[in-house]
Amino acid sequence: MDRFDKVYLSKVFTDTQVPDGVIERENVTIGGTGFYYDKAAPLLAEVEHIMPDYHLYDSWVEDKLHNGGTRKDYTYYLDYSIGFLTRGCFRQCSFCVNQNYKSCSRHASVYEFMDPSRPKLCFLDDNFFACPDWRGLISEVKETGKRFQFKQGLDERLLTDDKIHELMSWPYDGDYIFAFDNIADRPVIEAKLKRIRELYPTTKKHFKFYVLCGYDRGGVYDNAFWLRDIQDTFERVKILAHYGALPYIMRFEKAYTSPYAGIYTRIAGWCNQPSIFKKFTFREYCICKGMNSGYNKYKRDYQSFLADGGTKGSAWRDMESFLSQAPQIADKYFDLAG
Repeated sequence: MDRFDKVYLSKVFTDTQVPDGVIERENVTIGGTGFYYDKAAPLLAEVEHIMPDYHLYDSWVEDKLHNGGTRKDYTYYLDYSIGFLTRGCFRQCSFCVNQNYKSCSRHASVYEFMDPSRPKLCFLDDNFFACPDWRGLISEVKETGKRFQFKQGLDERLLTDDKIHELMSWPYDGDYIFAFDNIADRPVIEAKLKRIRELYPTTKKHFKFYVLCGYDRGGVYDNAFWLRDIQDTFERVKILAHYGALPYIMRFEKAYTSPYAGIYTRIAGWCNQPSIFKKFTFREYCICKGMNSGYNKYKRDYQSFLADGGTKGSAWRDMESFLSQAPQIADKYFDLAG
């Protein structure tokens, strides 16, 4: 790093590690939400709106592909133009880095960051449908003829019949992603899901919801919170499964050090693999996952597995531990099918 007059270092996530001694160097300037969270200084306009350098990682990607990686593993480096159509969100969620915004507004034309040679578009907008000019922006996107996706998700609570019809007409790339972060949103989430199914009962399009768990809006994090949060997480999963939507568990950092970290891990493992979620109940998943490599032989026949000397793996033990601590939650949700 001493070979350069100036080094700019940015990171997105607060838990990204920086080697010791780097930040202290006189020629290094740091920035980004990973360092400053919601207090980061805004970029200069000419930097914010510059065309991205999509070839920055070419040699790194080539090395990964040469050493056994697949194009699918690095598709966002190779196939997508990535940027923001809008900025901001009016929700001001306490867990979000964008909580200082009070509205959503137009940020850029898709042509500002689109590489014509790349076949797909990826948008990182926080709440696209909250922008008053969403229709004008999406018309511009559709003019490109490229498939696209909103990687951060869309706000299902803002859907109207008009927006649902528009949504279903998109040449969409992958699953439609929304969020179900709070059980208190149940009435509106269910109403919108029901309306989608009423308008498009035979659609083959897939709907996925980020499900935040392990976050206490009151900041208490006592045992009562953990049990309530696990129950609320299972309930949201149950609601989504009822409407044929897929949950994707997003664990807040506190969940990793929770007394119930094991059960959070198992819920995520079950939900975040659609092929597993659709075929196994939570109980079956934990048992089969915990067969210590014996699943291919025994499938769901765990009694024979144990009779033949098999031992219970960590997933099985986590499930049984929670069952003994909170049988009322286990009885209600462990046999839930995806």
